[in-house]
Amino acid sequence: MTANCTLERVAETRSTNDDLLERWRSGQLIDPVARIAHKQTAGKGRAGRVWLANPEDSICFSLAFPFRRSPAELSGLSLLAGIAVIAGIAKACSLSQAQLHDLGLRLKWPNDLLLNNAKLGGILIEGGQSKVGDPTWMIIGIGLNLRNARAIEMNLNQGDLKVSSLETLLQGHATLPEGDYLWLTLLDSLEQHLKLFDEQGFGFYQAEWMKWDAFANEKVCIFGSGKESIHGIAKGVDSTGALLIERENKTIVIYAGDVSLRNQS
Repeated sequence: MTANCTLERVAETRSTNDDLLERWRSGQLIDPVARIAHKQTAGKGRAGRVWLANPEDSICFSLAFPFRRSPAELSGLSLLAGIAVIAGIAKACSLSQAQLHDLGLRLKWPNDLLLNNAKLGGILIEGGQSKVGDPTWMIIGIGLNLRNARAIEMNLNQGDLKVSSLETLLQGHATLPEGDYLWLTLLDSLEQHLKLFDEQGFGFYQAEWMKWDAFANEKVCIFGSGKESIHGIAKGVDSTGALLIERENKTIVIYAGDVSLRNQS
């Protein structure tokens, strides 16, 4: 199996997302590029949050991918990326997606992978379109905890955030795959899903994402910087990937932005 993109490996960098974003801004991107780092000194999550992980215990990489769609037509991309990562994990570990679901693997809107409500990984989407008619280059950053969840949790130091790992997920069911094989398998899955997403949009994957919804039909609170908190019942996502919240017999639509989701059960 060979990924259909340029593969780059570095020992250390500030952020693989930033590396590829800089190339996009300077017009250097021509073909898809995947860049993996053993260590990221300034890794980041959504809303400027710091993403720190022990190098031996995690896999962190970014994929620069060109879309024919405009940025406005790429809503739901982070949700689609989560579906692709799950498919890649299943293949790399020789398990079915149904088995992963039974073991507690879920997706949290808009960009996290959870294992029994503990964070297994995260997705960061950045990029854009230089001018109308140009490809839309999106940089898709993936961080996945492999082992030693407790050490990663202590390193993150984010209060009540619980962390899990792929090793925990696979315990007693499969062997943790070798790092390069896992990376290439995830890239292969991402490329396949991204190409179809470019053709069909998120609506094609809406029902699939809702199978993995961590908080379906549960009480949740949506909040963000400078915004009033919204409490209600999570009702999945619409065909654009927007979160649906039921409150007082009304449906509120929450679009991607600086928001967080917390289970209120």
